[in-house]
Amino acid sequence: MKEGQKLYWKISLAFLCMMIILGLGYIFITTYTSNRYFQEINQRLYGDIASHLVKETQPLVNGVPDTAATHDIMHSMMVINPSSEVYLLNPEGKIIDFVVPGKTVELKEVDLHPIKDFIADKGQSYVLGDDPRNKGEKKVFSAAPVYEDEKLTGYAYIILASEKQTEIANSLFNSYILRSGAFLFFITLLGALGIGLFFLWYITRNLQRIINTFRRFKEGDYSARVDDKSKGDMVILAETFNDMADTIESNIDELQSVERLRRELIANVSHDLRTPLAIIQGYIETLLIKKDNLAEEKKTKYMDIIMDSTKKLSNMVGQLFEYSKLEANEIKPEKETFQMSDLAQDIAAKYQILAEKKKINMNLKVEENLPLVFADISLVERAIQNLLDNALKFTPDGGTIQLILNNNKNGVGVRIEDNGPGISQEDQSHIFERYHKSMGNKKNKGAGLGLAIVKKIIEIHDSTIKVSSGINKGTAFYFNLHSQQYVLSKV
Repeated sequence: MKEGQKLYWKISLAFLCMMIILGLGYIFITTYTSNRYFQEINQRLYGDIASHLVKETQPLVNGVPDTAATHDIMHSMMVINPSSEVYLLNPEGKIIDFVVPGKTVELKEVDLHPIKDFIADKGQSYVLGDDPRNKGEKKVFSAAPVYEDEKLTGYAYIILASEKQTEIANSLFNSYILRSGAFLFFITLLGALGIGLFFLWYITRNLQRIINTFRRFKEGDYSARVDDKSKGDMVILAETFNDMADTIESNIDELQSVERLRRELIANVSHDLRTPLAIIQGYIETLLIKKDNLAEEKKTKYMDIIMDSTKKLSNMVGQLFEYSKLEANEIKPEKETFQMSDLAQDIAAKYQILAEKKKINMNLKVEENLPLVFADISLVERAIQNLLDNALKFTPDGGTIQLILNNNKNGVGVRIEDNGPGISQEDQSHIFERYHKSMGNKKNKGAGLGLAIVKKIIEIHDSTIKVSSGINKGTAFYFNLHSQQYVLSKV
């Protein structure tokens, strides 16, 4: 049996059980209400019988039953209504006389509260009182007070549904249930079941196709989707699955991309770290082998090369860790307000010495009345340093590098320009990728993470870095830092 069919029959069985339970509940409620309806009719029809008894005779004389006079009337009433049981009560509710068929009386007194309620409401309410012949049971009754010289001397208490009547009524009622009620119940049950099964089939008719789509997706067909034809009345389930499948497929593509980039990262890191390590190892081996035959001048030269390679290696490892933290969102910017011109002057002063060593002109241009910016000062400094390092690397001797700050509507614009060899249009769309190196600049060595780190830093400041360049036309990187007023206006 197919899974969709199994579910259909399980739901059908559950529906059948529910209908049976509802049917039994219906029988119970019908029995209870019908019995109450019968008793209430009986009480309404014969509710004044006790009053007639009191009017026709004086059942109590000085609080004592007048047996000879009252029993004849009691028997006459029982002839008229054989289901009656007649009792005389004293003012405290004790039974002092009775006329009942057959069985003896079990109770010696009855509760007066229902009797008083009945008398006060003149028999218009449905009230149940104690059944003296059956302890703990309640039945409909008629009651009337007995007065002598305007003094209450007792009550006439008549049970309207005797034990014999109850037995006959139950027998007839059971016969009615078996003959008509049960028949109607089962007809209704079968009709409701048939209609219910039809609607279950109608609702779940597309379930098998949806299950097949689920199975295809489970087995690796991530393009599997529930088509419009299969949705039917289960549109919410189908749309939810399609949305989930889209999300999972997107996550899988992203994970595959991350895995591909991870492999590239490992390959590039291995290659870039191997070069300085090989240089360090080679010169150390030379020093160990020829330490007695090398002149001091050459030893110093070799040690300088080792030191330079060590610095490059340390810089590569530092950049790798920095980029990894940025990419994993482990670095949270600690933003504050500061004057961008002050930071630019400090950075320009540091790089002035490096520029002079390469005979490069280092210029700082700052527009007046710049607004305060709201950013992480250490991360912004790191981004500008990476861009200046990049400019120094590619700018030829005698060239020029400019750090320019200008005012714009959202804050401060930062621009770093050089007159180096430039970047081709083909490479400009890839220069911010990690470990990407311009095809025209293979001679320049580096970890390939500098510009990728800059891009991440600018992105966590809700901005974008752009490049403008051309072959033999120099390169300019520029980005914007939001002002304090702009950030406050967005909050």
